[in-house]
Amino acid sequence: MSDIGDWFRSIPAITRYWFAATVAVPLVGKLGLISPAYFFLWPEAFLYRFQIWRPITATFYFPVGPGTGFLYLVNLYFLYQYSTRLETGAFDGRPADYLFMLLFNWICIVITGLAMDMQLLMIPLIMSVLYVWAQLNRDMIVSFWFGTRFKACYLPWVILGFNYIIGGSVINELIGNLVGHLYFFLMFRYPMDLGGRNFLSTPQFLYRWLPSRRGGVSGFGVPPASMRRAADQNGGGGRHNWGQGFRLGHQ
Repeated sequence: MSDIGDWFRSIPAITRYWFAATVAVPLVGKLGLISPAYFFLWPEAFLYRFQIWRPITATFYFPVGPGTGFLYLVNLYFLYQYSTRLETGAFDGRPADYLFMLLFNWICIVITGLAMDMQLLMIPLIMSVLYVWAQLNRDMIVSFWFGTRFKACYLPWVILGFNYIIGGSVINELIGNLVGHLYFFLMFRYPMDLGGRNFLSTPQFLYRWLPSRRGGVSGFGVPPASMRRAADQNGGGGRHNWGQGFRLGHQ
């Protein structure tokens, strides 16, 4: 048990709480401590009966059973692997920025879920995080099952097909990929690569709650060439190499 405790405490804080909730809420439903009917995102109950907890519980709950257990475990593994890699890689030392990404993706998924009557939101949120990691490491070669190898940018679509084969829904994975793409485009590609306006910025109250653990310029990714030249002229202060790669299934 001490080994499990040490492993759990080694998980970065935000991922640790997310992982724990994604284990605890299905377990509560499985044991019958609370009826699973209260965990689903039902638009009528949320909008008209003011059961405001449903978007949160629908994010953590998954109906674990003989036909869904493997799908649940696979996606729990993806949550642990890719949330940990983002939190300790591209967002290392910036917990407020990582929490903001999760909140932005979650809000987009909740709105989509209400519009499309999606009752469970666990897989879309996990896929959105995996998509962001894949884009930040897009040229890295990853290994998947049966020795297949491909660039990381294709990983979300490979997993979409994989989840569908083992019993998932293409809609859940697709919504997650699209929301992840929306965040990546607005935060990284549009302002940094295309020189557009920065539409997303982490609220200051999140920085006060979760202060950054080291200095440096705000923002992520690889800046445009003009910004890199300016940084070089200033001595290169505040530059950071975002998006450290990992091999799928390896730590």
